[in-house]
Amino acid sequence: MAEYAHSESLVSTDWVAAHGGDVGVRLVEVDVDTTAYEQGHIAGAVGWDWTAQLQDTLTRDIISKSDLEALMGGSGIGNDTTVVLYGDNNNWFAAWAFWQLRLYRHASLKLMNGGRAKWEAEGRPLTTDAPSHDAVSYTASEPDNSIRAFREDVLSAVQSGSSYFVDVRSPEEFSGELLAPPALPQEGSQRGGHIPGATNVPWATAVAEDGSFKSADELIDIYGSGVDNSKPTIAYCRIGERSSHTWFVLTQLLGLDNVTNYDGSWTEYGSIVRAPIER
Repeated sequence: MAEYAHSESLVSTDWVAAHGGDVGVRLVEVDVDTTAYEQGHIAGAVGWDWTAQLQDTLTRDIISKSDLEALMGGSGIGNDTTVVLYGDNNNWFAAWAFWQLRLYRHASLKLMNGGRAKWEAEGRPLTTDAPSHDAVSYTASEPDNSIRAFREDVLSAVQSGSSYFVDVRSPEEFSGELLAPPALPQEGSQRGGHIPGATNVPWATAVAEDGSFKSADELIDIYGSGVDNSKPTIAYCRIGERSSHTWFVLTQLLGLDNVTNYDGSWTEYGSIVRAPIER
């Protein structure tokens, strides 16, 4: 039976229940539903609003180095703090935060396997009490863009055929029928479809019924036929958050070492004049 390549990137709900309040550990909740944290969260966890704190909406970019330093320090997170991320919707946006913190080279970083859904299903406690953590100084490294794909990288890979593309959106988005998930606004790109040659593996395919990740053997069966280390892999979705989840699976669980997340994703690619698409 295969094991996860980097099992140290995951912790169980049992581990969080026992160690979430330890000195040197900080729990961080990042939800799709930005109101969920205030309705109840794991004791001691800080909540990050992905819409306001993890992106620069003016430049349409991820959080800047200086803003990350302020966010981490203000959350009581130092450079040597172990950050444990979790959230709703099977850790969808928690994985996006994981990818961003890894891009800025934070050393000790983990996801709580199963996320908020598993914690709640096990009947574990939530609180509405606001945590009180003293602010500390945090110094971020320069970004490691080897795990990020930009528009120019994608266009070059499409032309050369040098990369695998994994489209992690729903089949309806992949086919061009929809421009966004059904529950989200139909906006963000000018055209529907997918990048030529992309394989459609919806992000949630990697998750079991209880919200935790499927076994390594199951994940190998899901991704193995179309993704391996023989050439680079570029994962994308609509705005880069679902593809962060797949990036986590491919790099942390399956151990592929040449995977990038195209966070511009279909919102960008589907609006590039003359960029080739398939439907």
